[in-house]
Amino acid sequence: TVRWHIELQPWASPTPSLNYEALRFLKYISTSQISCEHKNLSSLRGNSEAMKRPWSVCLDERFSLIHRLRNKQCRLYSLGLGSDDNQFEISMANSGCEVHRFDPSINLLVNPEEHYGKPFHCPTCGHAMGSLLQSGKEVPKADVESAEWKILENLILEDIVEQIGQLVFEVHVHWPGFEVSGNDSTVVRYWYSLLRELELKDFRLFHTYKDLSKPQMLLKKEAFNASSCYTLSWVNTRWK
Repeated sequence: TVRWHIELQPWASPTPSLNYEALRFLKYISTSQISCEHKNLSSLRGNSEAMKRPWSVCLDERFSLIHRLRNKQCRLYSLGLGSDDNQFEISMANSGCEVHRFDPSINLLVNPEEHYGKPFHCPTCGHAMGSLLQSGKEVPKADVESAEWKILENLILEDIVEQIGQLVFEVHVHWPGFEVSGNDSTVVRYWYSLLRELELKDFRLFHTYKDLSKPQMLLKKEAFNASSCYTLSWVNTRWK
């Protein structure tokens, strides 16, 4: 059955309130749902240098990624704006993962290992990911500066997310995001509901990074001890 909208979770309080919605949402994204002992790629390369950005994948033996890396059967699909932050992609490539980078801002699909680009028609980012995730799916990484909410919604509604082994993305909470409407409490309820959809599909949050270098605010309010940017790493527990 095709769905056109996600199912919204009940309000966090009897009367809609930004305070209750924000506290529930922030607690949710700050609480790991599953433990992961091995989260960085340096051990695979014998390199102790940490990556500059907090893009974490789970390399525990119980999940498929570490085995796919060893067998050179891993694929990373990266959605991002600009090419300044590619340390994660380089680390994954050096560890044995086939890497593809897609930049919606210039409509370009790039493989950083071969340094070539080719035009790529993108009616929606969800369709783009659907076209890319044809075989050997493993780790999409998204840093698309406030378009992440609608991209994630597309991945969920089009059942693409079920084909993904691990999902790493930044969320920006200083404003609602592209094509997200409603008052503040409605927006935060939507964010929370979207992430709960991942959990309902057996994804579990194993790592959160709160970026203290970014403005500390939520929906333009300096409140709730919130950063405007978090990086969330999820593992699909169905992928063993």
